[in-house]
Amino acid sequence: MTMLRPASLALLAAALAGCGENATLTVAAGTGPRPQLPAPNATLLPTVNIAPAVGWPAGTTPRAAEGLKVNAFASGLDHPRWLHVLPNGDVLVAESNAPEQHDGGFSLKKWASGLVMKRAGAGVPSPDRITLLRDADGDGVAEIRTVFLQGLHSPFGMALVEDQLYVADTDALLRFPYRSGDTRIEAAGSPLTDLPAGPINHHWTKNVIASRDGRLLYVTVGSNSNVAENGLDQEEGRAAIWEVDRASGHKRLFASGLRNPNGMAWEPRSGALWTVVNERDEIGSDLVPDYTTAVRDGDFFGWPFSYYGQHLDSRVEPQRPDLVAKARMPDYALGPHTASLGLAFASGTALPERFREGLFVGQHGSWNREPHSGYKVIFVPFANGQPNGEPLDVLTGFLDSKQQAMGRPVGVAEDGKGALLVSDDVGNAIWRVTAKD
Repeated sequence: MTMLRPASLALLAAALAGCGENATLTVAAGTGPRPQLPAPNATLLPTVNIAPAVGWPAGTTPRAAEGLKVNAFASGLDHPRWLHVLPNGDVLVAESNAPEQHDGGFSLKKWASGLVMKRAGAGVPSPDRITLLRDADGDGVAEIRTVFLQGLHSPFGMALVEDQLYVADTDALLRFPYRSGDTRIEAAGSPLTDLPAGPINHHWTKNVIASRDGRLLYVTVGSNSNVAENGLDQEEGRAAIWEVDRASGHKRLFASGLRNPNGMAWEPRSGALWTVVNERDEIGSDLVPDYTTAVRDGDFFGWPFSYYGQHLDSRVEPQRPDLVAKARMPDYALGPHTASLGLAFASGTALPERFREGLFVGQHGSWNREPHSGYKVIFVPFANGQPNGEPLDVLTGFLDSKQQAMGRPVGVAEDGKGALLVSDDVGNAIWRVTAKD
């Protein structure tokens, strides 16, 4: 086998970064309860359109929508991904990234993808810790910062139930003792249940949320591939939401066919579980919209055999028409390739009226679309427990005039005072959004 020299590999990566096609529809056309879904447009080489990560120039912030203002709740963090607000107002942030080995052995595609992701700011080593932030004087800026938990394995989601803190590492759901006011946990965590991982752990993030009565935990597990190209045997237990009994650790599949679910939240009126999902890549800049949807016990959403309900993906072999016939259409599209990750329902009073009923979504931003999509925080209005209207921008301005990423939003959460917190893993900051004075 002929090995490519480093210079040749670099040229190949540069070529990949400039190839592909362009969107023919707007992001808005791929948004809402009935998104436009054109014919697939698979090209010989995938569209690769990275916004190089550059960070925020001193003194700059994202742009808040009219009637809002934004400030840095915390800065100088190390790849902050996910947020959890404790009952006393302390904020936990998972500083995390992919585990060192998470995509199996070498392939040219994986190598090129790694270079591209590094350029986008996703190539840093995982800090493997959870940091506590405390705004003791109530001025909207955290002046206390401590290492709350360390020595974890690519941690992401967190949930507090009574005096137990649950942390979703990339390969296990862990349980730690917690007392209100603690700024550090010294006790070793105990595993509640294993989570699908292994040498191929393509979508490595795992999130966790507790049921309202605290008896059950729900855990998201993303797929091991784009469209099962690593083999369906590598997707066992993945692309799914698991239900875990908190007392015993016993788990069962709750919903499946969800390529890469991340954020989860309980809708305040209906009590339904909602999630946000990253859909598949490499069939054109206009496909497939990411989405948010209510999730019921036993739901199947099509991955990998179909997308957005029963739209067949011909790349997948063998086909499963029996499963495609059962595929449920999601409730609300969030635009193609927006990389929607964070999800939080409004419940506070620190924002204007138009942001009081609905959900906030953190959109990390595209790599497989020309032009870019995402790179913002949006709000989807709700009425009577369902989406009701077009999304509203909350935070924008994450790309500069050269289409470089100063920041990329990930997690969203309301703090104890009703303000919105947004983690930014390229800007290494937590932004706090409130109503303008």
